[in-house]
Amino acid sequence: MPTSADPLPRELPADVQAVIYGCAGTRLSAWERAFFQDARPFGFILFARNCKSPDQVRALVGDLRSAAGRHVPVTIDQEGGRVQRLKPPHWPRHRPAGALGDLALRQPPEAVAEVVRWWTTAIALDLLDLGIDVDATPVADLHLPGAHDIIGDRSFGASPDLVARLGRVVCETMLGCGVLPIIKHLPGHGRAREDSHHVLPVVDAGLDTLVATDFAAFAGLADQPWGMTAHVVYSALDPHNAATVSPTVIAETIRRRIGFDGLLLSDDLSMQALAGRLDERAAAALAAGCDIALHCTGKAAEMVEVAGAVGPLSPAGRVRAQRAEDLRQAAMAAAVPLAATAAELLSRVDAALSTP
Repeated sequence: MPTSADPLPRELPADVQAVIYGCAGTRLSAWERAFFQDARPFGFILFARNCKSPDQVRALVGDLRSAAGRHVPVTIDQEGGRVQRLKPPHWPRHRPAGALGDLALRQPPEAVAEVVRWWTTAIALDLLDLGIDVDATPVADLHLPGAHDIIGDRSFGASPDLVARLGRVVCETMLGCGVLPIIKHLPGHGRAREDSHHVLPVVDAGLDTLVATDFAAFAGLADQPWGMTAHVVYSALDPHNAATVSPTVIAETIRRRIGFDGLLLSDDLSMQALAGRLDERAAAALAAGCDIALHCTGKAAEMVEVAGAVGPLSPAGRVRAQRAEDLRQAAMAAAVPLAATAAELLSRVDAALSTP
């Protein structure tokens, strides 16, 4: 079920920049086309503002890759539930992860895993039809009482074992379909009491608690190809810096303690949890150990500012990016051919979730 082949090269050029950009609207402007040709980004990300109809999105994806001069990764946040950029009437509304987590409390593990495979495949088919080959899912944060609802039912639940187990089904299914998953938000956003889109959350839980809960969910997914950081301060780790811009958190917790060695993206640089100018945020994220700086707004002046602060993808980042692609290719080769349509899969999911 991979995307159709295109004539653009897939190799990473030596000067590819360590950044993923958004774009402003449903079509590329002449300025955007020229900027992307010059800026040489690693990839692109789409939002609801960019997605009005299937034909339009296919054309936009093609134009982005044409501007970049190669088959760049194009990603989107299509989790299901509250966070899905592809919306009705052109695309189905998918159930939230929390509904699958609730099902796991009353059904046998393998039965639930099958439902998660149906759910994930239906989402992947939406993306493949458009040429999108990366999905910023699964959310491996925990859904914990007292936390801000920014995570909520985007998570499979409060159990690290459950989140890791169902998150692995999502990742393996996405990869088998030809879509790279992104686990988020390392090392764990679920305990935050504020929304990092607006303010900087501070988590004061002790290290032992974090290791046994939030970090454990990600440790169970540490072998996955791509991950995204959290704009959250963890007092027990680095009381002064959000994880995205903390060399201590990235090196000692994400890379060593959790064991994640995949391609690491920052969360969106434009979120208000981060301080300073956008160029300072981008430079700080990359200096801290992120492989890729993520800028999502599509605003021209902001992209120019970020472009001045990012450099070429590091040698380690290049290795991680290639390893992710190799994993995707191996998973697709081993995948069982699909024998159902997306609509049939969604019907099965709905039926399973309605079972007492």
